[in-house]
Amino acid sequence: MSLANKLTQERRSRLAAERLLEQKQAELFSANSKLGAHAKKLSDEIVETRAEVKNVRDENQRVKSDLSVAHQKIEIAERRLWMSIESINDGFAFFNPDSQMIIANKAYLSVFDGLEEVQTGLTYVRMLQLLTEEGIVDIGSLAPAAWRATMLERWQRPDPPPETIRLWNGEYVKLIDQRGHGGDVVSLALNITEAVNNERQLREARDKAEAATRAKSSFLANMSHEIRTPMNGVVGMAELLAETDLDEEQTLFVRTIKNSGEALLVIINDVLDYSKLGADKMMLQNEPFDLENAIHEVVMLLQPTAQEKGISVAVDYDLFMPTSYQGDVGRIRQVLTNLIGNAIKFTGEGHVLIRVVGVENAADKKTRVHINVEDTGIGIPEEKLVHVFGEFNQVDDAENRSYEGTGLGLSISQKLIKMMGGEIWVDSVIGEGSNFGFKINLTSHGPAETFDAFDLGNLSKAVVLERSDLLARLVVRQLSAFGLGCQASKTVPDVITSVRKGADIVLADAETAGANLIPALEDEGFKGALVLLTAQLGSVQKPYNSSLNVHQLQKPISRRALLEKLSQIGHETPDLAVQIAAKAAESEAQTEPQEGGNQRRVMRVLAAEDNKTNRLVFQKMVKPLDIELKFAENGEEAVAFYQEFEPDMIFMDVSMPIMDGKTATRAIRELERGGDRHVPIFALTAHAVDGDKDDIMACGMDHYLTKPLRKAEIFSAIGQSQPASTREIAPDI
Repeated sequence: MSLANKLTQERRSRLAAERLLEQKQAELFSANSKLGAHAKKLSDEIVETRAEVKNVRDENQRVKSDLSVAHQKIEIAERRLWMSIESINDGFAFFNPDSQMIIANKAYLSVFDGLEEVQTGLTYVRMLQLLTEEGIVDIGSLAPAAWRATMLERWQRPDPPPETIRLWNGEYVKLIDQRGHGGDVVSLALNITEAVNNERQLREARDKAEAATRAKSSFLANMSHEIRTPMNGVVGMAELLAETDLDEEQTLFVRTIKNSGEALLVIINDVLDYSKLGADKMMLQNEPFDLENAIHEVVMLLQPTAQEKGISVAVDYDLFMPTSYQGDVGRIRQVLTNLIGNAIKFTGEGHVLIRVVGVENAADKKTRVHINVEDTGIGIPEEKLVHVFGEFNQVDDAENRSYEGTGLGLSISQKLIKMMGGEIWVDSVIGEGSNFGFKINLTSHGPAETFDAFDLGNLSKAVVLERSDLLARLVVRQLSAFGLGCQASKTVPDVITSVRKGADIVLADAETAGANLIPALEDEGFKGALVLLTAQLGSVQKPYNSSLNVHQLQKPISRRALLEKLSQIGHETPDLAVQIAAKAAESEAQTEPQEGGNQRRVMRVLAAEDNKTNRLVFQKMVKPLDIELKFAENGEEAVAFYQEFEPDMIFMDVSMPIMDGKTATRAIRELERGGDRHVPIFALTAHAVDGDKDDIMACGMDHYLTKPLRKAEIFSAIGQSQPASTREIAPDI
């Protein structure tokens, strides 16, 4: 090879080596660059790791510090909690799911009196054994095993009920155990000895108070009976004496006796009711009753007082309103007696009107009944209206004590109406009169009574002679509603004019008619019927032997009583002259009906009364009535006379020797068992406190009358019990 070629080859080799060197240098540079970048990255990571390690170390230190603080706090809280648990008087213990005691305070362990066995790890079963074996618990007559079985059965329930045990020293401990979800049990032992002793003392105090209340109630009942029994003689005899021929001074004496007796009875009733309301002992009854009849019964009892004062008393009962309801008729009558009695007492002249309206709710058969008692009396000053229902308040004050009373009547009435869920109010104008009203909800006991069933026969036209325009309007309105042509007249000549125009029935106020109407009707040849309207049944006597067909109705007139009388008159024999003559012959004969005859018999009344004075009063009161009266002096005689005498009704005194009225009534009802006979029995009692009526009526009596008895009340009872087969009880008009 030539030198040139060698040089060329060598140059080429050197150039290749240089290129290779450059390449390796480039690769080395690239590798160094990568290595530098990686080293930088590692360095950064090391820095970050070191920072994180430092943070972790710091956080770990903080956690340790926090844990230390928390542990200290827990120790403090635990110490304080345990100190609190230890300081309480009640026992506290904790049991694990295996019923082993984990912890308990000194109060819980104190009952075991330092027994070494009672400590942590003691089982509940062994604890029960120690309680009985050591005589710590008083188990009474139970056997130890039986008591432990009962307590263990309770302990094993998911929700153990509280249990009270008595310790040997007389202390009482109430165990309250609460089971957790994991089976642990927290047990509390509460010392309730003081509470038990307090409860026993309260029970003893309550028993003493109830005994005192019973003694007071018994005392009030006995006092009511003891006062009412002689008052029956005083008031009854005074009422009878007032109907005899007396001079002016004697009349004043008798009226004073009667009014004083009535005032005393009002005071007795007010005090009894006030004491019962104050002690929350007043109970409301719920029984069927006739509201219209109840109102008329109250008016009849108060009518004599109104009659003495010359005051007209009228009842305006909504013609389309039901009369049968459910409620406490006795308390409703009491409220009405207070309101109507006050209206009569504070009215010198004019009238007292009892207006009754109602709105019926067909959905619940309840009627919102509104009853207003309006009078034309002295009125009440406006400034005293807000106090009128207060206790011991009266309209009259120290400046005017002309009206007697306790001042409790309206307060009692307000409380009774509130008990019935109602409302009571008053409106008044001084010198013009007052309007007391109340509203209550009553459940209807039947549909509104319709009078289509009453056939008035041959009656077509009526005329009314009434001194009170108010009463005249009410009677005319009622008669017109019954389909009779009717008009009011002011004088006897006006009545005669109406008779000449075809009136076949005359309704006349007995006092207004006087002795002039009957002769005028006789002179006119009146063949119709005359109905005398009187404040007291049987009080009007014929001035002479009249041939007129005369009847009586008591004012104020109820719709049913008026219709029954009109129906009776309208169906009498068409030839009135023959019928009147037969009636006159019957009145003169006064004989019992003959066998097979059509003559009606005398009504038979049996009265059982052991008090001689009360028998005399009763006999004199019913003397005007055409009845056959027989007395029994005890319940045993009453039962015997019931079978022998066969009475149409019985007045039964409750308190009698040998056999009381309740026992006698039960015996009579037993005799009636299986038959169709039921004799009305009216209870006569001097007891007037709650509970008496229910007890008395439960024996089988039908009605309840409180002594002292009133003449109008007795007449009403006899009248409503009169059989259709007997003759009129008050024919001598």
